[in-house]
Amino acid sequence: MVNSEDFTKRIEKIMGFYELSATSFADKIQVGRSSISHIISGRNKPSLDFVMKIVQTFPEVELYWLLNGKGNFPPVEEQKISENENAPSSPILEEKVIPKKIKSQQHKEIEKVIVFYTDGTFDAYHS
Repeated sequence: MVNSEDFTKRIEKIMGFYELSATSFADKIQVGRSSISHIISGRNKPSLDFVMKIVQTFPEVELYWLLNGKGNFPPVEEQKISENENAPSSPILEEKVIPKKIKSQQHKEIEKVIVFYTDGTFDAYHS
């Protein structure tokens, strides 16, 4: 079951991230303005339709995060990661091959992409 108080905090976080008032948020997800007011005040619980409208309108919002608070929001920005030769290797490292046709805008070939996950693991993709 969704904790209404925590759900409300996540709704407020979404509104803050997109700089939307409750009124403009309601208009954006195409629900009645009173629906937002009632959910934020704790009077009503969100319906499945309400939740799905948020996820469909804001694809960056992960459903699991919205319902349970697990995951990331706002989305993690892509960051440049410099390789550190002294960094310890991880037994969790899983190497995968990047297709040769993926190239940067300067026509340089991508050598390696590393994806870091919130649980401390990562995947390395190399050509």
